[in-house]
Amino acid sequence: MVDLNPFSLWRRLLALPNESRTKTILMAFLVSGICALMVSGATVYLRPIQAANRAAEQQARLSALVAGIPGMSALLAQSGGSLGTIVVDLARGSAAADVTPETLAAALEETANWTGLAPSDDLAGIRSRPNYAQIYLLRDEAGDISLAILPISGSGYNGPIDAILALQGDMTTIAGLAITGQTETPGLGARIEEPAWLSQFPGTRLADASGNIRFAVARGASGNEYEVDGITGATRTSNAITLMVRFWLGSKGYGPLIAAIRRGEF
Repeated sequence: MVDLNPFSLWRRLLALPNESRTKTILMAFLVSGICALMVSGATVYLRPIQAANRAAEQQARLSALVAGIPGMSALLAQSGGSLGTIVVDLARGSAAADVTPETLAAALEETANWTGLAPSDDLAGIRSRPNYAQIYLLRDEAGDISLAILPISGSGYNGPIDAILALQGDMTTIAGLAITGQTETPGLGARIEEPAWLSQFPGTRLADASGNIRFAVARGASGNEYEVDGITGATRTSNAITLMVRFWLGSKGYGPLIAAIRRGEF
């Protein structure tokens, strides 16, 4: 009768000579299995820590963005120093029925909660857009929205660009922009993170009286109220910012939400 006791099998394996092919193969499988378990365990353990770190970094950049908007620090102090947050259904332009800030990350792990974009619609070069996004709203004493802070993303020259765009209550004037992630060329496209360049955005208009989105990063110096200065030697990065803002403020991005805010539905 074969002894299938695990300890006996282990002892028999160890008793094999080191030159044994069987022992070598089994030990290799054993070591790889243990390593796989350790990596999986570390991933599960570290995921919430990484998520918390990303959230903390996002919050720090958000705070810096808001603090840099003229008059916003005083307005925040009047409202208790905090922003309200909500998850919106981008297609409907309304608050999500079943997704909260706490469940958003899990919801976006499901492919069903993403929408593929046709090339003609994909100005930002992101291929697919999440169906839900977490935004921040600041209200004045009368309860009216005085600031909307929206996460946006696009494809830059070297890789993804992530940013936070703040709009004034009229939903057509930029209050500020913060870059939260980019891999553009140092000294060229990476200058989109420089405070001097970002300081141009407050007060820049997004759309004309007819509602046409006209925002652009100029090829040189800005020529009108819809433009900011371009970055010398970084045309593709400048174009990426233009297209990313235009996409997210359009019908496939936050357009339905902006329309709902203007109708007083938030």
